[in-house]
Amino acid sequence: MSYENLLYEKRDQIGFITFNRPKVLNALNRKTMEELSHILATAREDHDVRVLILTGAGEKSFVAGADIGELAIQTPVGAKEKALFGQGVLHQLETMGKPSIAAINGFALGGGCELALACSIRLASKTARLGQPEVKLGIITGYGGSQRLARLCGKGVAHELCLTGEMISADEALRVGLVNRIYEPAELLPAAEALAKKIIANAPLAVKFTMEAIGRGVEMPQEEGLFFEATLFGLCAATEDMREGTRAFIEKRPAQFQGK
Repeated sequence: MSYENLLYEKRDQIGFITFNRPKVLNALNRKTMEELSHILATAREDHDVRVLILTGAGEKSFVAGADIGELAIQTPVGAKEKALFGQGVLHQLETMGKPSIAAINGFALGGGCELALACSIRLASKTARLGQPEVKLGIITGYGGSQRLARLCGKGVAHELCLTGEMISADEALRVGLVNRIYEPAELLPAAEALAKKIIANAPLAVKFTMEAIGRGVEMPQEEGLFFEATLFGLCAATEDMREGTRAFIEKRPAQFQGK
């Protein structure tokens, strides 16, 4: 299926999602978010897709935020609905049971930074600039930025970025833990693909359960999180992949996982 604002292709068990509105720095509008939701729902059920890589078209921007034209005409009721819809789409991304890698190739501002925060792992070009500038427009984060940023980087970093609205460099984003690694621009997508392939080499159900353990466990008291982890560990022990993985290790050969 072709999309108006997104490009989607599959290669080597990787689903590549490219935000393709370079004339407006890949800004997010309603149509883009609807298309993203459709792709995520499709990829979730597609056994040929094990990892997603999200990036932006062109050399300037990953996603430079929300479409200001849409924002400027929002009513209070419409703005709340817009925020809840966007939050729902990013929740799809965060909880689909398949890892996602944000390849941040330029500006990741506002909704673009929030999109990156919903991904499992964030890689950035050295030219990337990240931030939550909503207060400069008289609004606040609406797609979960205040919540995910505080959980990922701590309240101090979240307060600084969300209250000043200032952009930070890729180097600073790495220092505060907002991105995992930074690369030269030409190396960014190859690095994302290499990382995706490392994940794909592992057992699919173990990857899924690990994501659940981290994603849900971090919201629990530690004792509950430990119990949840033990439960998922027990589920892994019932899988064919566990038997294959342990047998392959003993036999000193690569494991052939089937996701069963």
